[in-house]
Amino acid sequence: MLPAWSWSAASLLLGSLHVRGADAIGPITPVGSKFFHEDGTQYYIKGVAYQLTPEDPLVNTDQCERDIARMAELGTNAIRVYHVDPDADHDGCMNALADAGIYLFVDLETFDTAIRTDDPQWTRSQFDSYTAVLDEFQQYNNTAGVFIGNEVITAPDNSAAAPFVLAAARDIKSYRNENHYRQIPVGYAAADIAELRPMLQNYMACRPDAADRLDFFSLNAYEWCGDSSYEESGYRRLQHQAADFPIPIFFSETGCNVARPRLFTDQSAIFSEPMSDTWSGSIIYEWIQETNDYGLITYDDDDDTVTPDAGPNNNAPVALDGFARQGAPNRVAPDFDNLKSQWATLNPTGVFLSDYIQSTAAISPPECPASTPGGWAVDPNAPLPTLQDTFHTAAPTVPSATRFPSITVSSGAGAGAGSSPTPTASFSPLSPSSFSATSFNYTLSNAGSAVAVPGQGFGLARLADGFVVFGAVVGALAVWL
Repeated sequence: MLPAWSWSAASLLLGSLHVRGADAIGPITPVGSKFFHEDGTQYYIKGVAYQLTPEDPLVNTDQCERDIARMAELGTNAIRVYHVDPDADHDGCMNALADAGIYLFVDLETFDTAIRTDDPQWTRSQFDSYTAVLDEFQQYNNTAGVFIGNEVITAPDNSAAAPFVLAAARDIKSYRNENHYRQIPVGYAAADIAELRPMLQNYMACRPDAADRLDFFSLNAYEWCGDSSYEESGYRRLQHQAADFPIPIFFSETGCNVARPRLFTDQSAIFSEPMSDTWSGSIIYEWIQETNDYGLITYDDDDDTVTPDAGPNNNAPVALDGFARQGAPNRVAPDFDNLKSQWATLNPTGVFLSDYIQSTAAISPPECPASTPGGWAVDPNAPLPTLQDTFHTAAPTVPSATRFPSITVSSGAGAGAGSSPTPTASFSPLSPSSFSATSFNYTLSNAGSAVAVPGQGFGLARLADGFVVFGAVVGALAVWL
């Protein structure tokens, strides 16, 4: 019989082979104009806006688990949360989301810290508030991205606020890099203002320095109402304006409710060509039924089986504005089932990262939009606003060599719009392992660290890694015996 200490050590080692929660799900990475899973497959967002309570919906683990079960039934792989408390404990909800394969896009702003449309500023207090949220959620692998703002620009004459949004993104990216956090992409959710398209989206991605660009851009668009079409809805125009966009773009809100019931036939357009070649999916507004009548779910207001987790901020109301905020989630018919039916038939495969990677060398920023009287009012050559302190982007670091043969591909990140970047490659020697799969190190276009690009044999290499670890455990047990 093994001594007690040996059994404990063995249990610890064997337990390390079983990973659950947020660590069990691989992170999402933006490369060029697309999102990719860790295994190199393209990621398309099938998301819902999830804000049960004004302060933070990710603190009640019991309620999260109930909602996540319904989300899985719907076919959801992402949620968007607009407001969170960075001091709260989010482990329960984030792990439950990860176990269901669901990623989080979270807004950094609060009601009090959002960049104002009428008097745009980027201040130290805003920066501290935004970074507090990033500090909290960077620890979770299923944090897929953060929003620097939501509809800061709400009218054609609001474009002067755009530089402040971009300045905030620059400083948050810099803070992320200086703290050696994972390269969580930083983006913006824009209101759908026809007079500012495509100037706003191009401005957010056009500056010569990649550190001064967004990592992704998204649109809150409600153009497709009822049983419309690609041409009638305006989606053809959106696709034309987004074609060849250099960073990921997706719908951060969609789901027009002018025509009832909601049919969600726009999802077929978004997840099919030509849009699926450009757009990375959509987030449906919204999960809970409220006065605005956008909900996919209602709750039993007399259900007392769910209780808030213990904690200083978990005093969320059971009901607010006449709508229950917790309990058993019930489908809103027929909207829930209509969306479920749409998503069940829409599964674009996209492109594998190892096939896509070489084409990224041809990606360059769009031309910055010129200022026009009565329209876009931003000087493309003007410097971005700064805080009192200057934040410098940390130099990208290449991960330590792995046992895979690797190719470092430079995408020309940071090159001006008129430049012609040339890809370069360097090779590392082959490993003795016969299980190794080809892998690349890709220099991100978002001024982040290089990332490994797995080849088609990635799954086999992962399996080989498992054998190596298992062998080490067995060897350790043999020594103790």
